[in-house]
Amino acid sequence: MAGKIIAIDGPAGSGKSTTARLLASKIGYTFLDTGAMYRVVAWVALKKGLSVDDGKSLEIIARQVEISFKMDGDINRVFLFGKEMTDEIRAPEVTKAVSPISVHDGVRAALVSRQRIMAKDGNIVAEGRDTTSVVFPDADLKIFLDASIEERARRRQLELAKKGIGTDFEELKKDIIERDKRDSGRKNSPLKKTADAIVVDTTSLTIEEQVERIIRLIKARILNV
Repeated sequence: MAGKIIAIDGPAGSGKSTTARLLASKIGYTFLDTGAMYRVVAWVALKKGLSVDDGKSLEIIARQVEISFKMDGDINRVFLFGKEMTDEIRAPEVTKAVSPISVHDGVRAALVSRQRIMAKDGNIVAEGRDTTSVVFPDADLKIFLDASIEERARRRQLELAKKGIGTDFEELKKDIIERDKRDSGRKNSPLKKTADAIVVDTTSLTIEEQVERIIRLIKARILNV
């Protein structure tokens, strides 16, 4: 499996991050969380009091921030200039800002360039919206994860509850629907399933089942076994 790139795409809450992280751990690949990179930019922008419409300033942030990752067991720790930001970038206000910030051409160009450099040696599992269509269009295996709105909202509520953050289920559903519309309708790098991507509906699957299903696809599509 040397030099291979496995790209995992799909809407928010479909299980991309957790599945990709565990998959990378199981097969000994590097995990590239592209979505976390946009979250870092969003977090910095919010701290600076910038508008999500200020494309120029957001592009500067995307080009200047130093982002790094470190696997710690099953946790992919995210660092900004060497300081851990794993929990901070998952805050609800950051989640709400990510989609409108990611539509800016300059922001996407800066981060996509970084992502390709980080993946130049291959052997990676890359996760994020547009990894299969824009970032790694020639990936060896493309997976598009999906799930029902209700299940995606339930997962998000559970994730936040574990961090002591209370949320309204219906409000979460509304946020996810609005985010889907923004991500699918944006002009630059819209959320979409490529013709060569394999769809995996995760609504009724556990994380372990999702990972095992993808491993079977790797064996069939890449290893030919």
